[in-house]
Amino acid sequence: MEKKHVIFAMKIVIAGILLGIFAGFLGVNPLGISQEQVVVALSSLFLGLGLITTILTFYFIRKSHQAYKSYQREEEDEENYDTGDAALDNTRNQDEIGEKEILVVSFGTSFNDSRRLTIGAIEDAIEKSQPDFSVRRGFTSQIIIDHVKKRDNVSIDNVTEALDRAVKNGVKTLVIQPTHLMNGLEYTDLVNEIAENADSFEQVAVGEPLLTSDADFKAVIQAITDATKEYDDGETAICFMGHGTEAESNQVYAKMQDMLTEEGFEHYYVGTVEATPSLDDVLAKVKEGSYKKVVLEPLMIVAGDHANNDMAGDEEGSWKTTFEEAGYEVKCLVRGLGELEPIQQLFVEHAKAAVDSLAK
Repeated sequence: MEKKHVIFAMKIVIAGILLGIFAGFLGVNPLGISQEQVVVALSSLFLGLGLITTILTFYFIRKSHQAYKSYQREEEDEENYDTGDAALDNTRNQDEIGEKEILVVSFGTSFNDSRRLTIGAIEDAIEKSQPDFSVRRGFTSQIIIDHVKKRDNVSIDNVTEALDRAVKNGVKTLVIQPTHLMNGLEYTDLVNEIAENADSFEQVAVGEPLLTSDADFKAVIQAITDATKEYDDGETAICFMGHGTEAESNQVYAKMQDMLTEEGFEHYYVGTVEATPSLDDVLAKVKEGSYKKVVLEPLMIVAGDHANNDMAGDEEGSWKTTFEEAGYEVKCLVRGLGELEPIQQLFVEHAKAAVDSLAK
Protein backbone atom coordinates (compact mmCIF):
# COMPACT_ATOMS: atom_id res chain seq x y z
CA MET A 1 0.00 0.00 0.00
CA GLU A 2 1.40 3.40 -1.00
CA LYS A 3 2.00 6.14 1.59
CA LYS A 4 -0.69 8.37 0.12
CA HIS A 5 -3.26 5.59 0.55
CA VAL A 6 -2.34 5.18 4.21
CA ILE A 7 -2.72 8.92 4.77
CA PHE A 8 -6.09 8.82 3.02
CA ALA A 9 -7.23 5.97 5.27
CA MET A 10 -6.10 7.85 8.37
CA LYS A 11 -8.16 10.84 7.30
CA ILE A 12 -11.22 8.63 6.96
CA VAL A 13 -10.63 7.12 10.41
CA ILE A 14 -10.30 10.60 11.93
CA ALA A 15 -13.49 11.65 10.17
CA GLY A 16 -15.22 8.61 11.64
CA ILE A 17 -14.03 9.49 15.14
CA LEU A 18 -15.28 13.04 14.74
CA LEU A 19 -18.64 11.73 13.56
CA GLY A 20 -18.77 9.47 16.59
CA ILE A 21 -18.04 12.37 18.91
CA PHE A 22 -20.74 14.39 17.22
CA ALA A 23 -23.12 11.48 17.55
CA GLY A 24 -22.35 11.31 21.27
CA PHE A 25 -22.96 15.03 21.51
CA LEU A 26 -26.39 14.52 19.99
CA GLY A 27 -27.00 11.65 22.40
CA VAL A 28 -26.45 13.98 25.33
CA ASN A 29 -29.03 16.20 23.65
CA PRO A 30 -28.02 19.60 25.06
CA LEU A 31 -30.18 21.33 22.44
CA GLY A 32 -33.37 19.74 23.69
CA ILE A 33 -34.27 18.18 20.33
CA SER A 34 -36.66 15.25 20.22
CA GLN A 35 -35.53 11.64 20.46
CA GLU A 36 -36.92 11.03 16.99
CA GLN A 37 -34.71 13.80 15.57
CA VAL A 38 -31.69 12.33 17.33
CA VAL A 39 -32.40 8.91 15.82
CA VAL A 40 -32.74 10.40 12.33
CA ALA A 41 -29.53 12.39 12.72
CA LEU A 42 -27.59 9.39 14.01
CA SER A 43 -28.96 7.16 11.27
CA SER A 44 -27.89 9.68 8.61
CA LEU A 45 -24.43 10.01 10.10
CA PHE A 46 -23.82 6.27 10.35
CA LEU A 47 -25.26 5.71 6.86
CA GLY A 48 -22.83 8.29 5.49
CA LEU A 49 -19.94 6.71 7.36
CA GLY A 50 -20.95 3.30 6.03
CA LEU A 51 -20.99 4.60 2.46
CA ILE A 52 -17.55 6.18 2.91
CA THR A 53 -16.19 2.93 4.34
CA THR A 54 -17.64 0.94 1.43
CA ILE A 55 -16.19 3.33 -1.15
CA LEU A 56 -12.81 3.26 0.60
CA THR A 57 -12.83 -0.54 0.70
CA PHE A 58 -13.51 -0.83 -3.03
CA TYR A 59 -10.86 1.86 -3.72
CA PHE A 60 -8.16 -0.09 -1.89
CA ILE A 61 -9.26 -3.37 -3.47
CA ARG A 62 -8.95 -1.77 -6.92
CA LYS A 63 -5.54 -0.27 -6.18
CA SER A 64 -4.27 -3.53 -4.70
CA HIS A 65 -5.54 -5.46 -7.72
CA GLN A 66 -3.79 -3.05 -10.12
CA ALA A 67 -0.52 -3.33 -8.20
CA TYR A 68 -0.72 -7.13 -8.05
CA LYS A 69 -1.62 -7.38 -11.73
CA SER A 70 1.36 -5.21 -12.68
CA TYR A 71 3.67 -7.24 -10.44
CA GLN A 72 2.30 -10.52 -11.82
CA ARG A 73 2.88 -9.35 -15.38
CA GLU A 74 6.45 -8.41 -14.54
CA GLU A 75 6.99 -11.90 -13.10
CA GLU A 76 5.65 -13.40 -16.33
CA ASP A 77 7.87 -11.08 -18.39
CA GLU A 78 10.94 -12.84 -17.02
CA GLU A 79 9.80 -16.04 -18.71
CA ASN A 80 8.77 -14.35 -21.96
CA TYR A 81 11.74 -12.14 -22.77
CA ASP A 82 14.93 -10.63 -21.46
CA THR A 83 14.70 -7.04 -20.14
CA GLY A 84 18.47 -6.53 -20.34
CA ASP A 85 21.55 -6.85 -18.18
CA ALA A 86 21.02 -5.19 -14.80
CA ALA A 87 24.78 -5.08 -14.23
CA LEU A 88 25.14 -2.38 -16.91
CA ASP A 89 23.02 0.05 -14.89
CA ASN A 90 24.62 2.38 -12.33
CA THR A 91 22.30 2.19 -9.31
CA ARG A 92 23.96 5.28 -7.78
CA ASN A 93 23.59 4.12 -4.19
CA GLN A 94 27.26 4.55 -3.31
CA ASP A 95 28.51 6.36 -0.22
CA GLU A 96 31.28 9.03 -0.21
CA ILE A 97 28.79 11.55 -1.54
CA GLY A 98 30.39 14.74 -0.24
CA GLU A 99 28.58 17.85 0.96
CA LYS A 100 26.57 18.51 -2.22
CA GLU A 101 24.14 16.03 -3.71
CA ILE A 102 21.53 15.95 -6.46
CA LEU A 103 19.10 13.13 -5.75
CA VAL A 104 17.30 12.12 -8.95
CA VAL A 105 13.95 10.61 -7.95
CA SER A 106 12.02 8.38 -10.34
CA PHE A 107 9.05 6.04 -10.09
CA GLY A 108 11.35 3.37 -11.53
CA THR A 109 11.12 0.40 -13.85
CA SER A 110 12.22 -3.24 -13.69
CA PHE A 111 13.03 -3.22 -17.42
CA ASN A 112 16.81 -3.08 -17.14
CA ASP A 113 17.72 -1.72 -20.57
CA SER A 114 15.04 0.95 -20.45
CA ARG A 115 16.10 1.96 -16.93
CA ARG A 116 19.68 2.46 -18.12
CA LEU A 117 18.74 4.26 -21.35
CA THR A 118 16.21 6.61 -19.74
CA ILE A 119 16.64 7.20 -16.00
CA GLY A 120 20.33 6.39 -16.21
CA ALA A 121 20.83 8.74 -19.15
CA ILE A 122 19.02 11.56 -17.34
CA GLU A 123 21.19 11.02 -14.26
CA ASP A 124 24.35 11.01 -16.40
CA ALA A 125 23.33 14.25 -18.15
CA ILE A 126 22.65 15.98 -14.81
CA GLU A 127 25.97 14.74 -13.41
CA LYS A 128 27.83 16.08 -16.44
CA SER A 129 26.17 19.49 -16.11
CA GLN A 130 26.75 19.80 -12.34
CA PRO A 131 30.31 18.60 -11.63
CA ASP A 132 30.30 20.10 -8.11
CA PHE A 133 27.48 17.75 -7.05
CA SER A 134 27.35 14.00 -6.54
CA VAL A 135 24.33 12.46 -8.26
CA ARG A 136 22.42 9.70 -6.53
CA ARG A 137 19.20 7.75 -7.26
CA GLY A 138 15.95 7.14 -5.42
CA PHE A 139 12.87 5.22 -6.62
CA THR A 140 9.36 5.77 -5.29
CA SER A 141 7.99 2.33 -6.23
CA GLN A 142 8.89 -0.22 -3.57
CA ILE A 143 7.33 -2.96 -5.71
CA ILE A 144 9.85 -2.29 -8.47
CA ILE A 145 12.74 -2.04 -6.00
CA ASP A 146 11.81 -5.40 -4.44
CA HIS A 147 11.29 -7.00 -7.85
CA VAL A 148 14.72 -5.95 -9.16
CA LYS A 149 16.34 -7.10 -5.92
CA LYS A 150 14.66 -10.51 -6.08
CA ARG A 151 15.29 -11.09 -9.77
CA ASP A 152 18.70 -9.50 -10.33
CA ASN A 153 20.07 -9.13 -6.78
CA VAL A 154 20.50 -5.42 -7.50
CA SER A 155 19.75 -2.92 -4.73
CA ILE A 156 18.16 0.44 -5.49
CA ASP A 157 17.41 2.98 -2.73
CA ASN A 158 13.89 4.15 -2.10
CA VAL A 159 13.55 7.85 -1.25
CA THR A 160 13.74 7.30 2.51
CA GLU A 161 16.88 5.19 2.16
CA ALA A 162 18.44 7.74 -0.17
CA LEU A 163 17.75 10.56 2.31
CA ASP A 164 19.16 8.50 5.17
CA ARG A 165 22.26 7.84 3.07
CA ALA A 166 22.64 11.58 2.42
CA VAL A 167 22.42 12.35 6.15
CA LYS A 168 24.86 9.57 7.02
CA ASN A 169 27.35 10.95 4.47
CA GLY A 170 27.16 14.48 5.82
CA VAL A 171 25.42 16.09 2.86
CA LYS A 172 24.73 19.77 3.56
CA THR A 173 23.24 20.90 0.25
CA LEU A 174 20.57 18.63 -1.21
CA VAL A 175 18.80 19.16 -4.52
CA ILE A 176 15.98 16.82 -5.50
CA GLN A 177 15.29 16.47 -9.22
CA PRO A 178 12.28 14.27 -9.99
CA THR A 179 11.82 12.63 -13.38
CA HIS A 180 8.04 12.75 -13.03
CA LEU A 181 6.10 13.83 -16.09
CA MET A 182 3.82 16.22 -14.20
CA ASN A 183 3.05 17.86 -10.90
CA GLY A 184 0.67 15.12 -9.76
CA LEU A 185 0.10 12.96 -6.70
CA GLU A 186 3.54 11.31 -6.85
CA TYR A 187 5.29 14.68 -7.08
CA THR A 188 3.23 16.08 -4.20
CA ASP A 189 4.08 13.06 -2.03
CA LEU A 190 7.76 13.57 -2.82
CA VAL A 191 7.68 17.27 -1.95
CA ASN A 192 5.96 16.46 1.36
CA GLU A 193 8.52 13.80 2.25
CA ILE A 194 11.39 16.16 1.49
CA ALA A 195 9.78 18.87 3.62
CA GLU A 196 9.58 16.43 6.55
CA ASN A 197 13.35 15.82 6.29
CA ALA A 198 14.51 19.32 5.36
CA ASP A 199 15.90 20.04 8.84
CA SER A 200 18.58 17.40 8.27
CA PHE A 201 20.28 19.63 5.69
CA GLU A 202 21.51 23.21 5.50
CA GLN A 203 20.00 23.82 2.06
CA VAL A 204 17.28 21.96 0.20
CA ALA A 205 15.68 22.60 -3.20
CA VAL A 206 13.26 20.56 -5.31
CA GLY A 207 13.34 20.77 -9.10
CA GLU A 208 10.25 20.86 -11.30
CA PRO A 209 8.79 17.86 -13.16
CA LEU A 210 9.06 17.60 -16.93
CA LEU A 211 5.84 19.35 -17.94
CA THR A 212 5.56 22.48 -15.82
CA SER A 213 5.66 25.64 -17.94
CA ASP A 214 4.34 26.31 -21.44
CA ALA A 215 7.97 26.39 -22.55
CA ASP A 216 8.35 22.84 -21.22
CA PHE A 217 5.35 21.68 -23.25
CA LYS A 218 6.77 23.29 -26.39
CA ALA A 219 10.18 21.70 -25.79
CA VAL A 220 8.64 18.25 -25.32
CA ILE A 221 6.46 18.69 -28.42
CA GLN A 222 9.55 19.65 -30.41
CA ALA A 223 11.39 16.60 -29.10
CA ILE A 224 8.69 14.02 -29.82
CA THR A 225 7.78 15.40 -33.24
CA ASP A 226 11.44 15.59 -34.31
CA ALA A 227 11.90 11.98 -33.17
CA THR A 228 8.90 10.78 -35.22
CA LYS A 229 8.92 13.11 -38.23
CA GLU A 230 9.88 10.28 -40.60
CA TYR A 231 6.41 8.77 -39.99
CA ASP A 232 4.46 12.01 -40.45
CA ASP A 233 3.47 11.36 -44.07
CA GLY A 234 -0.23 12.22 -43.95
CA GLU A 235 -1.23 8.54 -44.08
CA THR A 236 -0.02 7.70 -40.59
CA ALA A 237 -1.57 8.60 -37.25
CA ILE A 238 1.14 9.04 -34.60
CA CYS A 239 -0.33 8.16 -31.22
CA PHE A 240 1.34 8.71 -27.85
CA MET A 241 0.21 6.71 -24.83
CA GLY A 242 0.52 8.37 -21.42
CA HIS A 243 -0.18 6.81 -18.04
CA GLY A 244 -3.04 8.99 -16.85
CA THR A 245 -4.09 9.83 -13.32
CA GLU A 246 -7.24 10.41 -11.30
CA ALA A 247 -5.80 13.73 -10.12
CA GLU A 248 -6.43 17.14 -11.63
CA SER A 249 -2.96 17.03 -13.17
CA ASN A 250 -4.34 14.63 -15.80
CA GLN A 251 -5.20 17.77 -17.77
CA VAL A 252 -1.61 17.84 -19.07
CA TYR A 253 -2.62 15.27 -21.71
CA ALA A 254 -5.44 17.40 -23.08
CA LYS A 255 -3.12 20.41 -23.02
CA MET A 256 -0.46 18.47 -24.91
CA GLN A 257 -3.06 17.49 -27.53
CA ASP A 258 -4.29 21.07 -27.88
CA MET A 259 -0.77 22.46 -28.25
CA LEU A 260 0.18 19.79 -30.80
CA THR A 261 -2.83 20.82 -32.88
CA GLU A 262 -2.05 24.53 -32.47
CA GLU A 263 1.54 23.91 -33.60
CA GLY A 264 0.22 22.28 -36.79
CA PHE A 265 0.89 18.64 -35.89
CA GLU A 266 -2.55 17.49 -37.00
CA HIS A 267 -1.63 13.81 -37.30
CA TYR A 268 -0.50 13.48 -33.67
CA TYR A 269 -2.77 12.11 -30.94
CA VAL A 270 -2.41 11.74 -27.17
CA GLY A 271 -4.19 9.23 -24.93
CA THR A 272 -3.73 7.46 -21.61
CA VAL A 273 -3.86 3.96 -20.15
CA GLU A 274 -5.79 4.71 -16.97
CA ALA A 275 -7.63 8.00 -17.52
CA THR A 276 -8.77 10.30 -20.31
CA PRO A 277 -8.33 10.61 -23.21
CA SER A 278 -8.75 6.84 -23.31
CA LEU A 279 -7.77 4.36 -26.01
CA ASP A 280 -11.35 4.50 -27.29
CA ASP A 281 -11.14 8.30 -27.49
CA VAL A 282 -7.91 8.14 -29.49
CA LEU A 283 -9.25 5.41 -31.79
CA ALA A 284 -12.36 7.50 -32.50
CA LYS A 285 -10.21 10.50 -33.43
CA VAL A 286 -8.00 8.41 -35.70
CA LYS A 287 -11.06 6.96 -37.44
CA GLU A 288 -12.12 10.50 -38.35
CA GLY A 289 -9.07 10.69 -40.60
CA SER A 290 -8.14 8.69 -43.68
CA TYR A 291 -5.16 6.94 -42.16
CA LYS A 292 -3.78 3.59 -43.28
CA LYS A 293 -1.07 3.21 -40.65
CA VAL A 294 -0.62 3.95 -36.95
CA VAL A 295 2.60 4.52 -35.00
CA LEU A 296 2.42 3.98 -31.24
CA GLU A 297 4.89 5.39 -28.73
CA PRO A 298 4.75 5.87 -24.93
CA LEU A 299 4.46 9.37 -23.51
CA MET A 300 6.32 8.14 -20.44
CA ILE A 301 9.86 8.64 -19.17
CA VAL A 302 10.59 4.90 -19.30
CA ALA A 303 9.41 2.09 -21.57
CA GLY A 304 8.35 -0.38 -18.91
CA ASP A 305 5.34 -2.57 -18.27
CA HIS A 306 2.74 -0.21 -19.77
CA ALA A 307 4.76 0.39 -22.94
CA ASN A 308 5.62 -3.27 -23.51
CA ASN A 309 2.24 -4.72 -22.59
CA ASP A 310 -0.61 -2.17 -22.59
CA MET A 311 0.74 -0.49 -25.71
CA ALA A 312 2.81 -3.00 -27.70
CA GLY A 313 1.55 -6.30 -26.30
CA ASP A 314 -0.13 -8.96 -28.42
CA GLU A 315 -2.85 -9.57 -25.84
CA GLU A 316 -6.46 -8.64 -26.48
CA GLY A 317 -7.18 -5.05 -25.49
CA SER A 318 -3.68 -3.65 -25.99
CA TRP A 319 -3.34 -0.50 -28.09
CA LYS A 320 -1.52 -2.50 -30.77
CA THR A 321 -4.17 -5.21 -31.14
CA THR A 322 -7.02 -2.70 -30.90
CA PHE A 323 -5.71 -0.65 -33.82
CA GLU A 324 -4.87 -3.80 -35.81
CA GLU A 325 -8.40 -5.09 -35.32
CA ALA A 326 -9.65 -1.72 -36.59
CA GLY A 327 -7.77 -2.36 -39.84
CA TYR A 328 -4.59 -0.31 -39.39
CA GLU A 329 -1.00 -1.32 -40.00
CA VAL A 330 0.68 -0.74 -36.64
CA LYS A 331 4.28 0.05 -35.74
CA CYS A 332 5.31 0.28 -32.08
CA LEU A 333 8.23 2.45 -30.96
CA VAL A 334 8.99 1.01 -27.53
CA ARG A 335 11.22 3.73 -26.15
CA GLY A 336 10.81 6.06 -23.20
CA LEU A 337 10.95 9.83 -23.43
CA GLY A 338 14.09 9.66 -21.31
CA GLU A 339 15.98 8.22 -24.28
CA LEU A 340 15.60 11.49 -26.18
CA GLU A 341 18.47 13.93 -25.62
CA PRO A 342 16.22 17.04 -25.63
CA ILE A 343 14.20 15.50 -22.80
CA GLN A 344 17.38 14.76 -20.85
CA GLN A 345 18.47 18.36 -21.36
CA LEU A 346 15.11 19.65 -20.12
CA PHE A 347 15.67 17.81 -16.84
CA VAL A 348 19.20 19.25 -16.78
CA GLU A 349 17.69 22.74 -17.03
CA HIS A 350 15.23 22.03 -14.23
CA ALA A 351 18.00 20.72 -12.01
CA LYS A 352 20.12 23.80 -12.77
CA ALA A 353 17.21 26.07 -11.88
CA ALA A 354 16.86 24.26 -8.53
CA VAL A 355 20.59 24.61 -7.86
CA ASP A 356 20.52 28.31 -8.82
CA SER A 357 17.56 28.92 -6.48
CA LEU A 358 19.78 28.12 -3.52
CA ALA A 359 21.93 31.17 -4.20
CA LYS A 360 18.98 33.58 -4.07
